[in-house]
Amino acid sequence: MRKCSNFLSFVDICYSSVTAPKLIVDFQAKVKTISFVGCMAQLFGVHFFGCTEIFILTVMAYDRYVAICKPLHYTTIINQRVCIILMVSSWVGGFIHSIVQTLLTVWLPFCGPNMIDHYFCDVHPLLKLACVDTYVVGVIVVANSGMISLTCFIILVSSYAVILFSLRSHSAEGRRKALSTCASHVIVVILFFAPCIFIYLRPSTTFTEDKMVAVFYTIITPMLNPLIYTLRNAEVKNSMKKLWSKKVMGEARKDRK
Repeated sequence: MRKCSNFLSFVDICYSSVTAPKLIVDFQAKVKTISFVGCMAQLFGVHFFGCTEIFILTVMAYDRYVAICKPLHYTTIINQRVCIILMVSSWVGGFIHSIVQTLLTVWLPFCGPNMIDHYFCDVHPLLKLACVDTYVVGVIVVANSGMISLTCFIILVSSYAVILFSLRSHSAEGRRKALSTCASHVIVVILFFAPCIFIYLRPSTTFTEDKMVAVFYTIITPMLNPLIYTLRNAEVKNSMKKLWSKKVMGEARKDRK
């Protein structure tokens, strides 16, 4: 399902673009500020692209399950119409999730000093600035962000458990190809879901580690995804082997001279 990988790469670019440029600018600025509208836009963007990526990763897990466990029915099950429905559903789901998070926050009354203890506008740091009791909002955030992350993670783990169980009947070569196909996806899932679950599947509290953990799912994982999936590509592997062979041969010729 190459289109899923293409969509994932596009989402990664948009996702990291929501936080990284402002972070770079803030590194150079003595006074780090952001407008209320800019803050709400950043909040919407982070959750929109972040949740969309979660759903796309879940769709990719389903694609790998069908490809490995039901290879003869793959083209029938994962046809063009199904691909479009799954991708549109991922984007719509991300939008609904994000609009809920944004509306919950934008209606809150904020009291000064409005200093956010984070490098981007997120729900938990903003709830700390509200002048009202945010317990109910915090519970909704857990139910919205935390449960989406946890539920999709459980689906992903379950799908790979089924895949591993089904590989027992495959040949050694078949197992190797299947594990190679899934390895890159598993790495991305762990790097992305573990920090998300840590941040959002808890009451409305903040820790000093939150900023460091958030770097993984907002910057590091989107940056690594293209590299991880590119290195899995057979054509890229062959090209790298050829370049490496030429380099080794060139050095050997120099030594002879």
